[in-house]
Amino acid sequence: QVQLVESGGGLVQAGGSLRLSCAASGRSLSSYSMGWFRQAPGKEREFVTAIARSGGSPYRRTDYADSVKGRFTISRDNAKNTVYLQMNSLKPEDTAVYYCAASSSVVVLTTSEAYDYWGQGTQVTVSS
Repeated sequence: QVQLVESGGGLVQAGGSLRLSCAASGRSLSSYSMGWFRQAPGKEREFVTAIARSGGSPYRRTDYADSVKGRFTISRDNAKNTVYLQMNSLKPEDTAVYYCAASSSVVVLTTSEAYDYWGQGTQVTVSS
């Protein structure tokens, strides 16, 4: 079992930045590909970004939704058992609850069904 806890959400003005963290306990995150998803009010959960696990595919280490490419960056620190989501140039449409998730897949996957463990989420609100 892996327990995931997100932090770093909050209220920020458009154009600002936030860094979300996802800390894991129970098992080493190095064994998992990690993803970030988000869900805005009244909308379905959507893929944001993912990063392959250690030893995973060397050809596609990360993937990003088109809506966040060039603004968001996913990274991982296996020594700290933590995954990060750096969000820059935030827009009001980025407002959502952000969830991190862990998958045993060796490749980067963009569908929520591929992920085995989920955090509780952290709220990000971007004001215009």
